[in-house]
Amino acid sequence: MSTYQALYRKYRPQTFDDVSGQMAVTQTLKTQLQTGHLSHAYLFTGSRGTGKTSCAKILAKAVNCENLQGGNPCNCCAACRAIDSGSCMDVLEIDAASNNGVDNVRDLRDDAIYTPSQVKMRVYIIDEVHMLSISAFNALLKIIEEPPEHLLFILATTELHKVPATILSRCQRFSFRRISQEDIAARLQYVAYQENIDLDESAARVLARLADGGMRDGLSLLDQCASATTGELNAQRVYACLGIAGEQTCAEMLGYIADRNSAKALELFNRLYAQGKDLSAMLDELACLTRDLMIVKIAGNSGITMLSGVSTEGEAGELAKRFSSGELVRMMNEIQQTLATFSRSSSRRVDAELCILSLCQPELSLDPQSLNARLTRLEDQIKSGSITVSAVNVVAAPAEPVEAAQEEEELPPAPGDEDAPPVMEEADESAPVGFWTEIATSVRRELKPPVSGFFAPTANAPVQGVLKGGKLVLRCANGFTQEMVSKPNIVELVQRKVSAYLGRPVQVTVVDKNAKPEDNGKMEQLLSFGRAHSDIIKIKE
Repeated sequence: MSTYQALYRKYRPQTFDDVSGQMAVTQTLKTQLQTGHLSHAYLFTGSRGTGKTSCAKILAKAVNCENLQGGNPCNCCAACRAIDSGSCMDVLEIDAASNNGVDNVRDLRDDAIYTPSQVKMRVYIIDEVHMLSISAFNALLKIIEEPPEHLLFILATTELHKVPATILSRCQRFSFRRISQEDIAARLQYVAYQENIDLDESAARVLARLADGGMRDGLSLLDQCASATTGELNAQRVYACLGIAGEQTCAEMLGYIADRNSAKALELFNRLYAQGKDLSAMLDELACLTRDLMIVKIAGNSGITMLSGVSTEGEAGELAKRFSSGELVRMMNEIQQTLATFSRSSSRRVDAELCILSLCQPELSLDPQSLNARLTRLEDQIKSGSITVSAVNVVAAPAEPVEAAQEEEELPPAPGDEDAPPVMEEADESAPVGFWTEIATSVRRELKPPVSGFFAPTANAPVQGVLKGGKLVLRCANGFTQEMVSKPNIVELVQRKVSAYLGRPVQVTVVDKNAKPEDNGKMEQLLSFGRAHSDIIKIKE
């Protein structure tokens, strides 16, 4: 019975032409091999799974190949076969993580002076070279600087900043870029075809995105998903196999967050938790989608190429319109902070629920980012015209008292101008200072939205009270406000508050400051009729 071999090992590139997404590196190495201008030491850097070790092995075969094919090893000669099988004692692959002492490097240096016995050049491939100790690096310096003609060093690392500058200056450095999602998806489709795996195009894109630029990660995920299911491997099966929510579910979650619907968001989260979805993966997907929305919001069309692939251009554009830039920045920070605490958290579920609740209701926090998110959202809504003052329950801090007597004097209508606003009575000069501010604040406490919003104690509130002798005129900004405030229970409440404040009975009249005088007269007649027949008329607040 043959032993199963992992896909990333079975489909490791055997020539430079097989390496995906590293054209700049492979073309340079092929040219050097064809012209014979080889260096004595190479340093391959880049993130995991981008082809560093594969290119190192291909280069080791190419320098010893007996029948080089356009810069690629033939993989047929005795040298190539011996290196592929691992039986060639002149090509050594060393793990610096477990051989990081100065004694290990000294042994390597002592053995390197001997000429190769099987092939033309002795090659040392030192993987994760940044793991060597300082003394080990110092022991390696001299032989790397002036090696024998038969010796070639190939160093590989994922953390270039940990390699001493003295080593960097002695090597030719090649940087391996992250492999694009398109290249990874194409390679996965090829491997799936060779292995008779029915891989859907959408599933290939999901796996390519989750690979995060590493081909090895993509092949490992394909191997895992293919072994866990039969039949067609589509995106939904990939989500189920890997325990992730998926971009559509994350978009649905962000939709609830945009609507400030905490109940729906927590209900969706609880459903995903019951299905066994990984909380870290779910928040990570949410962070990726939020990042895409932020890119689209800030960079516009020029940011399309920077999308992570979680969402399409159209989906991200439509969803980004529902958030302000300040909100998206706050959401990104909130999710990242929650993910950072997962490693030491005693209850990840509670932390994730608190995070979602905080995303839905920024008013729960008074930190600067939350306040900025709320302000930028309000600014965007005002700019777009989606809200007006009369349609919003205005909640404002008490402003400086504004005396009714300080209001601008309104000019009488011109003769013959029937549409001109009526002449309003001037305020009583004997009205107490801050009179209406206190009355509006007191009335506001006993009313419910949206009517309470009309009695804001500010100079630009929809309702302003003007006292004239024994009469209080409630001047409304428009007809809608007049209709809402004219209800008997509201008028009686204002009348009771004013009478108690002044210590004498006061009559209350509600007018629309922009209406004709006869319209205000009709409203007053209806209001008087309502007061007289309050025992038989039931007006719902």
